[in-house]
Order: sequence, then structure tokens, then C-alpha cells
Amino acid sequence: MTTPHPRKQRLAEFIRAIWDEGDADAADRFIAETYTIHHDPGDPWHGQTLDRAGFRDRLVKSRAAFPDQRFHTQAMFADGDSVVMTWLWSATHSGDIPGFPATGRTIRMSGATVYGFDRDDRLTGHWQITDRLGVYQQLQANLMAAE
Repeated sequence: MTTPHPRKQRLAEFIRAIWDEGDADAADRFIAETYTIHHDPGDPWHGQTLDRAGFRDRLVKSRAAFPDQRFHTQAMFADGDSVVMTWLWSATHSGDIPGFPATGRTIRMSGATVYGFDRDDRLTGHWQITDRLGVYQQLQANLMAAE
């Protein structure tokens, strides 16, 4: 039996506490002094470097329309100071998004994210590819169905 990679475990804990449960206070445990969104097209914070307070603000704003969101990890791969996670995401559209009032319907997407770690195993940022077009198409379809 192999021992799980400690950074994979750390990332799983981060995803659960931060993104699934929305525990903004946990940012102090998981996030380095700064966190850089290196590549995440469509994310309002794309290209920005955030301090912990900025990361907490991003978390709260990102979860507002989808408070029950869950990431379902498909695989993790560790290499050096990075862990890659492929994932499926689902959430109920419970809050308004500009142009898309809440519908109560489930939205799904998939993606792959490379997370960087520092020497203290805190996250320093990410590089992400995700299906934001698919999310937009689902929101659009739900809006049309509600009319």
C-alpha cells in the first residue's frame, strides 16, 4: 500500500474546506501570503495576485450564486511544488448573476487546475482550464426555459 502524497492530501482538504464548505476563515491555514491566479480565463480575478483578505473576498463572491457547490475530484498528480487536479463541479443556481436570475437548477462543469505550493505547503496560486462556455450555455438554457 502506498502512502498518499502529502500535498495531494493538503489540496483535498483545501477544496473541501474552502470551495465546498465556503469556510473563508480557513484561508489563513491554506493560502500563502499571496495567491496568484496565473491563468483562469473568464474568472474576474484572472491575472491578479491576492493577499489572504482578497482571496477570502473572491471566495465569498464566487460562491454567492452557488452556495451548495461541490468539486468532485477525478484525479490528482503531484510533481515538485505543484499538484494537478482534474475535477467535475456541480451546484444549484441559487443566487442571481448579472443577466441570469437564480433558477434553482443544477449547473455542471469540468476542469483541470494546477496548484502551486510553497515550502510550508500553503497554496501560492493556480493555472486553470475550465468549461465556462458550458456554464454559460446551461445558464442561457435555464433562463429560456423559465420564460
